[in-house]
Amino acid sequence: MKRDKIAKLSEVIEISPLELLGMDIPKNPIPVGDIVRIPVLGYITCGEPILTDENVTEYREVFNNDLPKGNLFFLQAKGHSMEPKIPDGSYVMLRKQPDVENGEIAAVIVNGDNEATLKRVRKLDDTILLETLNEKYAPYIINENNPARIIGKAVKVEYKL
Repeated sequence: MKRDKIAKLSEVIEISPLELLGMDIPKNPIPVGDIVRIPVLGYITCGEPILTDENVTEYREVFNNDLPKGNLFFLQAKGHSMEPKIPDGSYVMLRKQPDVENGEIAAVIVNGDNEATLKRVRKLDDTILLETLNEKYAPYIINENNPARIIGKAVKVEYKL
């Protein structure tokens, strides 16, 4: 790119020409205190329930500016039942809590505390439906014969484009 075009472009986007070329990167564009590390505790299925694995597999760094309060963790989504909102492979941030409002998305332990799934919770009289966002998948029915336990509310989704 020619020097005059670099100068014009840097003027338009309001950074120095050296910064535009990657030669003068600000030392601290984001204060360190504004980033938080949140653990990824494994995978959660978006389809048929799978075995849970609550070991920290990695940490994700996120900005602290608008995080919800509470005990936060990530689970990586596996499956297609929550697409397009929650794609396969995306990271879902959850706030640990034992209940959610009707219509909210939650991580739910099912099948005798051995499996976890991510679904929209629809509360009916004496039944709870765990609904998918993808209409190709059927809901999962929770009742006294098929109990479940909510472990957290989905508060954010991160994925690569």
